[in-house]
Amino acid sequence: MQLRERLRDYALPTLTFVLMLGLWEGIVVVFNMPRFVLPAPTAVWASFLRWQSAIWGHALQTLYTTLVGFGIAVAVGLLLGWLVGYSAVLYKALYPLLVAFNSVPKVAIVPVLVIWFGIGTVPAVLTAFLISFFPIVVNVATGLATLEPELRDVLRSLGAGRFQVFYKVGLPRTMPYFFASMKVAVTLAFVGSVIAETVASNRGVGYLMIAASSRFDVPLVFAGLLVIGAMGVVLYVGFAFLEGRLTSWAYRK
Repeated sequence: MQLRERLRDYALPTLTFVLMLGLWEGIVVVFNMPRFVLPAPTAVWASFLRWQSAIWGHALQTLYTTLVGFGIAVAVGLLLGWLVGYSAVLYKALYPLLVAFNSVPKVAIVPVLVIWFGIGTVPAVLTAFLISFFPIVVNVATGLATLEPELRDVLRSLGAGRFQVFYKVGLPRTMPYFFASMKVAVTLAFVGSVIAETVASNRGVGYLMIAASSRFDVPLVFAGLLVIGAMGVVLYVGFAFLEGRLTSWAYRK
């Protein structure tokens, strides 16, 4: 039964993806759309096969900057989320600043990072961090701040101090929120890396797509987009697997 459910879970997204590709191919053929406007999936696949060595080289660079920036975002977001959720004073003091900072378009920050650190890997890592740490902070802080008062009162009546309540109950309570936020944040980290690579980099999928679009090689641009999407899906599925293994106790079957 479980095997059948797993096959169904994988079969439905696969079937949907195949149908979308078929619809995409049909629209291009029926309307006779030029390659530089909307290339067919077959043209995108041919471009990928032609440039696959270059694509994978740039993809590994993007994956590296994304994972490094995301790793920093996880460490900073988890610590800051715990602090904000633990202290009502810090929550009131820092939360408006975090919201204001997250409202600033990160593409506007990239030129400043280039002035400070030059073009290359560092601006991409920092942009991935800046765009992905906010969901982690918010979810972890929410999970900790919404701890039931009744549960807190029962633990204190049994002699538990404030830190013991945080350590014994608060930390496990934040884990489902934390893993849910990581699935969102890792996709945002890819967005940050690609934004920085399109603005100021000589490596990465973002740079590849800008170089391809400058010579109207739209199939190569779409090939880069599909590679980014594939890497995002793989990481999302990986974190979803960890979430199911480590926080299954928090969900009803």
